[in-house]
Amino acid sequence: MTVDLLLGLQWGDEGKGKIVDVLTSSYDIIARFQGGPNAGHTLEFEGNKHVLHTIPSGIFHPKAVNIIGNGVVIDPVIFIQEIENLAPYGINFNEKLLISKKAHLILPTHRLLDAASEASKGKAKIGSTLKGIGPTYMDKTGRNGIRVGDIFSPDWDEKYQKLTQKHMDMLKGFEGSIEYDFEEMETVFLKNIKALKKFKIVDSEHYLHEAQKAGKKILAEGAQGSLLDVDFGTYPFVTSSTTTAAGACTGLGIAPNKIKDVFGIFKAYTTRVGSGPFPTELFDEDGETMGRVGNEFGATTGRSRRCGWLDLVALKYSIKINGVTQLMMMKGDVLSGFSRIKVCTAYKTATGVQEYLPYDISDQDIHPIYEELPGWKEDLTQMTDVNEFPKTFLDYIDYIEKALETPIKIVSVGPDRAQTIYR
Repeated sequence: MTVDLLLGLQWGDEGKGKIVDVLTSSYDIIARFQGGPNAGHTLEFEGNKHVLHTIPSGIFHPKAVNIIGNGVVIDPVIFIQEIENLAPYGINFNEKLLISKKAHLILPTHRLLDAASEASKGKAKIGSTLKGIGPTYMDKTGRNGIRVGDIFSPDWDEKYQKLTQKHMDMLKGFEGSIEYDFEEMETVFLKNIKALKKFKIVDSEHYLHEAQKAGKKILAEGAQGSLLDVDFGTYPFVTSSTTTAAGACTGLGIAPNKIKDVFGIFKAYTTRVGSGPFPTELFDEDGETMGRVGNEFGATTGRSRRCGWLDLVALKYSIKINGVTQLMMMKGDVLSGFSRIKVCTAYKTATGVQEYLPYDISDQDIHPIYEELPGWKEDLTQMTDVNEFPKTFLDYIDYIEKALETPIKIVSVGPDRAQTIYR
């Protein structure tokens, strides 16, 4: 019996979807444990590109069962659209996809509240994807939420109308206005609720317990990144769920002592979408080059990602709070062509030099301290073996591995499934 976790160690967009897809052949079950359609996992293989928002990234493999766990929040409209987009691939969703009864539903009014709240903040906005994630999690913790299992309840309509009316009353309290056609939104939502009922909806924690007893291999798939965790991220510029290893326990009902390996994924540089502090962010030609070569646009929002050098202070922090056992470095190919590459090893602050992530890195007095390493010019994207890597790229990997005191087991040199090299 094995339960392994796969997590992002930065501000999301590290390439988790690709690695889940690569690893799925070694697992029986892929289980998504938190987040919602604010996450976009991009997979590329056989010349095709796929972006998943709610469905786990193991869905294209013929043998693996994919589970949307209780910690996920589901928008039926986006979910059914995902299903329709996958129609050409002949996937048997009745056999390959299970949905937790305890997962919470995103209502149309959750999306309206999200938009109204963000609009009211002005320059202080947190960079929400406006998918209704935050308000849905607020209802969950406030014990007002509606779960997937409720759509089969005799009082489903009553629950839905009661919560919708509460949200409509709340909308009146926001300054300014947002334009919307609620009648149209509701019609589409209720149509997709009917479609959702046709899927296999289960007590997912029981299913996973039985799978563990039967010796099945399980991979828990996270969304977003550790620095967006609601407790340990760069608060308040965070997501609304637990993106760290602890989230797999609460988001799937897996006991901590059942977890074996924790795979941590990071880019060879750093990116961030939306608002919030970013100590190593670049505003020069180097940052522009990273964004252009790395195609750094949000899979969900399409927004340009902010780019900067690798931040070892933040990475060490994420590794510690997650108990990471092995690392996977993505997008090393994007740094090809830089004559010198910088790595942040500490922060200079008003109180001195810090090698541990401060309580608040929004402070303007935080300045990254860099070490410089020689770059490489070779195109890595066609390489298929570690022995083909240029020495300076190998030195870069070794430097990071030594600094983080955690082995780097996989190096990705391109977006395709095949561009994945084991060390």
